[in-house]
Amino acid sequence: MEPIDLPAELWRLILSHLRLPELGRCSAVCRAWRQLVLSLDRTRWRQLCLGVLQHRPPSWPNRPAAEPPSWRDACKQHYLASKTWTRNMQDPESSTCLSLFRRRKGRRRLCVGTGGDFSSLRAALAAAGPYDRLVLLPGVHEEQSEVLLKMPVELVGQGGLGDVVLRARVDQHGPTARLCNLVLLPPHSSSLLYKTTSGYVQFDNCRFEGGQLQIHAPGTCQVKFCTFSRSSIHLHSVALCVLENCEFMGSENASVTVEGCPSSDCSWACKHLAMLAKSCAVSWREPSLARQDSWGESLLGLERTCDVVRGEEQSSFLSVVGTPALLSSAQKDGEFGENLRAAEEEGYPALDSDSSDDDLLCNDEEDAQAAHRLPCRAHSLSHTLADITHRRLHSDRLHNFQRHLQLKSLQQELQQDKEAQSLANSLHGCVIRQCLFKDGKGGIFIYSQGQAKLEGSIFRDLTYAVRCIQNSKVIMLRNDIHHCKASGIFLRLSAGGLIADNSIHSNGEAGVDIRKGANPLVLCNKIHSGLRSGIVVVGNGKGIIRSNQIYGNKEAGIYILYNGNPAVSGNHIFQGLAAGIAVNKNRRGHITGNVICENQWGGVDIRHGGNPILRSNLISCGYSDGVVVGERGKGLIEGNAIYGNKGCGVWMMSSSLPHLINNQISHNSIYGVAVFCCKDNAGDYPPGQGGIESFQEDREGSGVENDPDSEEEHPAAQCPISVALVELNSISHNGAAGLHVKSSEALNIFANMIHANSDGGVSVLQSSQLTCIANNSISCNSRAGVLVEAECQVELRGNGVYENGSHGIVSKGEGIITENDIIDNHQCGLQLLQAAHMKVTKNRIQSFRDYGIALFDEAKGLVQENLIFQGRSKKSILRPISNAEDCVIQNNVLLSFKKRFDTECMLTSPSARPHIEGGALGSCTVAGGQRVSSVSTRVDEGCHKHGSVFCTVL
Repeated sequence: MEPIDLPAELWRLILSHLRLPELGRCSAVCRAWRQLVLSLDRTRWRQLCLGVLQHRPPSWPNRPAAEPPSWRDACKQHYLASKTWTRNMQDPESSTCLSLFRRRKGRRRLCVGTGGDFSSLRAALAAAGPYDRLVLLPGVHEEQSEVLLKMPVELVGQGGLGDVVLRARVDQHGPTARLCNLVLLPPHSSSLLYKTTSGYVQFDNCRFEGGQLQIHAPGTCQVKFCTFSRSSIHLHSVALCVLENCEFMGSENASVTVEGCPSSDCSWACKHLAMLAKSCAVSWREPSLARQDSWGESLLGLERTCDVVRGEEQSSFLSVVGTPALLSSAQKDGEFGENLRAAEEEGYPALDSDSSDDDLLCNDEEDAQAAHRLPCRAHSLSHTLADITHRRLHSDRLHNFQRHLQLKSLQQELQQDKEAQSLANSLHGCVIRQCLFKDGKGGIFIYSQGQAKLEGSIFRDLTYAVRCIQNSKVIMLRNDIHHCKASGIFLRLSAGGLIADNSIHSNGEAGVDIRKGANPLVLCNKIHSGLRSGIVVVGNGKGIIRSNQIYGNKEAGIYILYNGNPAVSGNHIFQGLAAGIAVNKNRRGHITGNVICENQWGGVDIRHGGNPILRSNLISCGYSDGVVVGERGKGLIEGNAIYGNKGCGVWMMSSSLPHLINNQISHNSIYGVAVFCCKDNAGDYPPGQGGIESFQEDREGSGVENDPDSEEEHPAAQCPISVALVELNSISHNGAAGLHVKSSEALNIFANMIHANSDGGVSVLQSSQLTCIANNSISCNSRAGVLVEAECQVELRGNGVYENGSHGIVSKGEGIITENDIIDNHQCGLQLLQAAHMKVTKNRIQSFRDYGIALFDEAKGLVQENLIFQGRSKKSILRPISNAEDCVIQNNVLLSFKKRFDTECMLTSPSARPHIEGGALGSCTVAGGQRVSSVSTRVDEGCHKHGSVFCTVL
C-alpha cells in the first residue's frame, strides 16, 4: 500500500506493533515508509530500547530521565554494540573467502548453570568454538581457579542485572571478547576481576564489585553502561580505550588509573574506537545567556539591576561600572543620569565629576575674576588633560576594553588558539565520556606520561576529582566537578593539557591546583563557591588561565605563590570573599585584560616579594581597595582602570617597590593612591581594610627549588629597583586625597594627572626620605594641591598646580620647590608654615584671592627668581619681619595686569607646565635611574586675538 492510502496516525498505530527486524524491513521499502518508521521515535522505538533488560536509558547515569535526541539511534547503538566485538584483524588477502565461511557458520548458544548445557563456565569454555555465545543462567557462578579466555567468546547473563553473579578471575588471551549483563566479583584469594594484555574486550551493562580491571597495551577495551562499586580500572600504556555512561562509586583509591605513554601499536579495535569516539563526540554547547550577557556585553553597557546577586547572575556593580568611558566625566544624557542616581542610591560613588571643577568658583566674583584672574584654563593641564584623557578613553582605551574584556566562548578561544584546538580534538589513551564519579576517594589518576580525555562527566563527593602528574596530559571538556574534599583538579610535575568549559564549584580546597612545573591551558570554566581559592598556582607552576568566570570563592579567586608564573588574561573574577588575585611569596605572573570586581578584599593583592605584570585590567567596585601592594611587594602595574572601590584605588606599603604607570584611578571612596609605613598602617588605615592576610598556605612550597628554565622576567624585574614609582596615572574624583603619602622610604611621583579629588591633590604626611614630585598636573582638588607636613623631605619640580580649593602648595617640611606653575588656587599660591625650610626658585605663582607666597611662623629658606602675579589682594608676598635673617627673598619679579591681553600671554614662554623636554616619543632618566615616559606640550607661539591658547598632550 502507498502511505497516502491511510492517515499517518493509523499507520503509526499499525507499525507500533512490529518488532525490531520488521521495522528495519519496513524502513527499507521506500522513502515514504522510512519517514513513517522514523516518526515512531518517541513511541515504538523508545519501547523497544527500554524493553531489553540489557539496555540502560541512553543518558544514564548522569541524567537517566532525560530524553535522548533519538531513541532509534540509541537502539541502534545498543544493537551494534552486540556485534562490534566480533570484528577482528583483517584476514590475509589471499584467503578473504574464509571470512565469508566463518560468517555463514551459525554461532552456537551454550547455556551455563542449573538446567543448562553445562554446569560450570570452565566446562562450557572447553566445548565452545570461536565467537560462540555463553549464556549464564540466573544464580552465582563461582570458579576456584583462574578462567582463561583463549578464543573469541561472549559471556551474557540471562535476566535482569543482578540475577547472574560471576565470582572468578578472568584472564583473556584471545583477540576479542564481550561480557554483558553480569555482576563480577573477585575470587576470595585475589582482588583482580579481569585482565587482558593483548586483546580487545567489551563490557556492556555489567556491575563490578570490590575488584580491579587491568588492561595492558596492546590490549584495549570499551566499557558502556557499567557500574563500578568499590572497583577500579587500571590502564597500562593503552593506545585508546573508551569508557561511556559508567558509574563509579565508593572507590578506595582512584576509580580510573591511566599509566604510561599511549602505545603506538594500534589494532583494529583502536581504529574502531577512534571512529566511535569521533562520531559520538559531544557537540559544543552554545554560549549560555549568562555568559553572553552578564559578564561580557553588560560590562560595556549601562544595564542596572536592583539587587546584589550572588552566583552567576548580574550584580549591582554593572549599573555603575558600565564602560571604562565612565572614568571620564563628559556624558550627561538622560539615561546616564538615571543610572548615576541609581548608583548613588545603592551606595556606590557618584560619577558627576564636572561639579567638582566648577563648584570651586564663586559666582559672585565673576566680575573681579575677569580683571585679575589668570586664564589658566587656557593654558593649564587641568581641563586639557581631562579633555584629552576623556577623548583617549572614548577612543583607544574604550576600544581596547571592549575588544579584550568581553568574556570569550570556547568556540572563539579554539578558533584563535590552534594549540587548544589540537588538544580538544586529540584522542589518545583513555576517553571517558558521560560518566559519574561519586562517594569515593579519587576520580581519575593519570601519571607517567599517561593521557586521558574527559567529556561531559560528573565528579562529586570525592576526595579529589582528577590528579595528573609526571609529564601526563589531561583534556577536560564540559565536566561538572563539585563538593570534593580537596582540590577538584590537581596538576603537578610538568603535567599539562586542556581544562575547558567545566563547572568547578563547592570544593574543599582549590578548584584547580597547578604545581611544580605543570603547564595547562585553563579556558572558559566556571570556578565558584570554593571553600578556599578558585585557582592556585604554586611551586614553579605555570599555565594559561583565560576567559574563565571565577566568583564566590572564600579565598583569592586566583592565588599565585612560591615561584608560580601563569599567564592570566580575559577572566572575570568577582564576588570573592577575599582578594580577586593574590600574588605572594616571590611569585610573578602576567595578569592582563581581566575584569576584577566586587571582591571583599583587594582586587589584586601583591605581597612578600610578589612581582607580577598587572596590565589593562578593570578593577572596580571592590569592598576594599583596588590594588594592594603589601610588604615587599613589587611589580609593574600599568594601564589598568581602577574604579569605584570602597577603599583606596591603590594601597602600598612603604617597603614595597611597584611601578604604577599609566593607570586610570578614579571614583574610589578613600584615597586614589595611598602609601603607608609598615609600622603605621594598622593605625592609619580604615578598620577592616588593611594589612590582613589569611590566604591559604602551601603545604609543599617552602622547599621548592627555583626553576632554572623559567621564562625571562619583565623589564621592571631585570634590574634592581630601589625606589617605588608612580608615573603617568590619571588620579581623579576620589573620596579623599588623590595621592596620600605616609612613608619611610623614597618615592618618585612623575607626570600624573591628579584632578578633582575630594581632599587634597598630594598629601605628604610622613617622609623620612626624599619624595620627588615632578611634572604632574594637580588641579581642581577640593583642598590644597600639595600638602607637605613637618619633617618631610620633598622635591617639587615642573608641576602645574591649578584651581585647587585651598592653597596651591602648603609646606611645613624641607626640600625644593622649583619651576612649577602655581596658578589660580583659591587661597595662597604657596604657603610656608612652622619650621618649613624650602628653596623656592623659578616658579610662576598667582592667586586671585590671596597672596602668591605667604611665610608664617618660623619658616625659612630661599625665595628667589620667582615670577609672582598680583591677585586681588594687591599684595604678592607676605614676609614676617622677625625671621628676616633666616629667609632670603631676592630677585623675584612682581607683575600686575593692565590689560586682558597681558594675561593671555603669561604662560607661553615657557609653555604651561607640566612638560618634559624631548618630544612625545622621547624619554628621560631621573633620580634612581628609573625611566620616565615623556609628556610634552605643544603651544602655538604668540597670542591669539580672539581666544586662548590650549596645550595638547601628545
